[in-house]
Amino acid sequence: MLNIAMVDKISSWKFAEDFHQEPEVIAKARTRADELGIESITPALGSHLALLVNATSARAIVEVGTGAGVSGLWLLSGNDQAVLVSIDAESEYQNIAKLAFNQADIPANRLRLINGKAVDVLKNLADGSYDLVFLDGDRESLIQQLTESLRVLRLGGVLVIAHALWRDRVPDDFMQDEATEDYRALLEKIKTMPDLITVLSPTADGLLLITKAS
Repeated sequence: MLNIAMVDKISSWKFAEDFHQEPEVIAKARTRADELGIESITPALGSHLALLVNATSARAIVEVGTGAGVSGLWLLSGNDQAVLVSIDAESEYQNIAKLAFNQADIPANRLRLINGKAVDVLKNLADGSYDLVFLDGDRESLIQQLTESLRVLRLGGVLVIAHALWRDRVPDDFMQDEATEDYRALLEKIKTMPDLITVLSPTADGLLLITKAS
């Protein structure tokens, strides 16, 4: 194989981000989110979530960070048997998300919206009962969310954490703001946990994938 130097990693990242098409109903939810200043996952990240749900045949999913419903719709698009528990501390966000789920004709038995702090809600979920957990909210309690998420995941389940590179600041040691340090602490914590298999991807704002080793 020829040894050809890479040209422009940023262009490759942008090409990968723009490669994915978004269903119309999710695009509409994204537009509402943008109008209200609610940050949503990118289509590239959404495609990752849908693929993971499909590949793992996930049936029970937990999401921290309902937002305007964009990530929830991507998760539920992975297969038509998946049931989503979506947690958010902002009740007004969940009211907006309900419109997105209704427009997508998501049956009531496939969706449960819970208003509350992530850790408090996760603590009330049963051990080993979920196939996939997606964390995209309550940044200040990431380490606690990690612990609770691993507890509720079944063996072979997948934990997905958004913003793992936090605005591209995590790799830069000169960046020491609170948010950046929160994600650095999370990554350092994971390094001390030998029973995990992890992947850190530059997708979107950084995507961390974790599963329990068998």
